[in-house]
Amino acid sequence: MLKNTFCHVPGIGIRNERRLWERGILSWDAYLARNAQAHGKTANPACLAHVERSVVQLAERNPGFFGRSLPPGECWRLFAEFRSSTAYLDIETNGAAGVKGYITAITVYDGAVIHTYVKGRNLHRFKEDIKRYNLVVTYNGRCFDVPFIEKNLGIRMPQAHIDLRYILKDLGFTGGLKGCEKQFGIDRKELNGVDGYFAVLLWYDFKKNGNEKALETLLAYNVQDVVNLEPLMVASYNMKLKGTPFHASHRLTPPQSPELPFKADTETIRRILRANRRFYPEACEQTPA
Repeated sequence: MLKNTFCHVPGIGIRNERRLWERGILSWDAYLARNAQAHGKTANPACLAHVERSVVQLAERNPGFFGRSLPPGECWRLFAEFRSSTAYLDIETNGAAGVKGYITAITVYDGAVIHTYVKGRNLHRFKEDIKRYNLVVTYNGRCFDVPFIEKNLGIRMPQAHIDLRYILKDLGFTGGLKGCEKQFGIDRKELNGVDGYFAVLLWYDFKKNGNEKALETLLAYNVQDVVNLEPLMVASYNMKLKGTPFHASHRLTPPQSPELPFKADTETIRRILRANRRFYPEACEQTPA
């Protein structure tokens, strides 16, 4: 889709992009060829230069150029061309604000391998590992995950960023990540009802009681947050394509679910639910004593 995009070119925008498509100019190559046939007399020189630069930047695998140029809400167009260097990402924290807040776990999924990072174990490796990727996909990561990582770990994340929260909202899907998952038929099974605050409780159960099953459950939850981003991204991409001439030709196949490295411990979940029933009354009613 990126090679068919013109809305990132200054002076063109969404409306004129559609006019180009209607005139049969469906790609950068077509735009450049049309200009060459007219001996450079048809295209605005600045627009022509930006399209030529786009060809170079894509060849050099630089999604940041497009991420900075695309209008808000159009970064989804980056996905197909940079899918092979994409990191789906989510963090968990200790729930505290300000200087007392810290990252407890990070999961990164690249469409093939799941990587988990835990405070006090291997969290330091994230700083180097994330450099492998040119694009990150998150849910609400623009406001939360990425700024928190940059501040807490003292690093910059210069990758181009697709935040599914805004893309899904534009498509009519709201209710947070879990709410969107349900609308797409994604079932978390034993992790249904577990939320971000529960992840904080799991961390403190692990830290205070040495409960490794609590940590494994926390990681199972964090991994679910991340691996579910891929089918949501693909579905969103395909839905966005419906507003273009490329719906049939560019449609992506839904991904296969990966094998998950961690399993939630249902007894740990039940115990923490019972201890915190005032926060989870409905879940406690559904959970056997």
